Amino acid sequence: MSNILAFSNQKGGVGKTTSAVNVALSLAVTEIKTLLIDLDPQANATTGLSELVVEEKNNIYDAILGNENVKNCITKTSFSYLDIIASTNDLVGAEIELVGVMAREYQLKKTLKNIEKKYDIIIIDCPPSLGLLTINALTASSAIVIPIQCEYYALEGLGQLLNTVRLVQRHLNKKLEITGILMTMYDGRLNLSKQVVEEVNSFFKEKLFKTFIHRNVRLSEAPSFGKPALLYDANSVGAQNYMTLTEEILQRVS
Repeated sequence: MSNILAFSNQKGGVGKTTSAVNVALSLAVTEIKTLLIDLDPQANATTGLSELVVEEKNNIYDAILGNENVKNCITKTSFSYLDIIASTNDLVGAEIELVGVMAREYQLKKTLKNIEKKYDIIIIDCPPSLGLLTINALTASSAIVIPIQCEYYALEGLGQLLNTVRLVQRHLNKKLEITGILMTMYDGRLNLSKQVVEEVNSFFKEKLFKTFIHRNVRLSEAPSFGKPALLYDANSVGAQNYMTLTEEILQRVS
């Protein structure tokens, strides 16, 4: 059975999607069979990999709520070790549609049952909220990665996310673990970055990844070209950070 990793933080703009996309490709490059699921209605992960898509298929909305076989929703990429299930704007209404569904928190888990053995790792890019889509992702996952940006309001709302994780662990998914806290947009020249890292470290210690994602222009540019940083500029600081992070994640989930 595959490891299922949810990248989640209800605070937007923390590098959640960038991290999910770049870790997914870094895994694929090391020949680990990987599936990336874009569960965010903004569909940024889908856009960020658009140049790699070989043939467009159905999307995650069709799989969860459209009675479509999930196997028909898997989109192949130009990398044989990387598949994706794309997102769509239709997911905006999924929160409301799921309310009336029996065992609504388990819809994604049930959907993935038929395909999880095909992959070594499945990565879920969660929406920036703590609604039913995120609850579905946490219920289906074995682990969660929480990206936090090195900014003043970094820890804002983190307590709420951790409470949600604890509730999911207690009632829906006892196996869910926090794999790590990931510091993004780090700038070693700024005292603020160092202060935020110190504060996070005082709370989480062993959960904090040793790898920080440095603030990097190439990382910001890559999505507009429809490809991850590793393909846009393999020598960039951002691409190298994500390769190192991927090794660290593999050590923790194996």
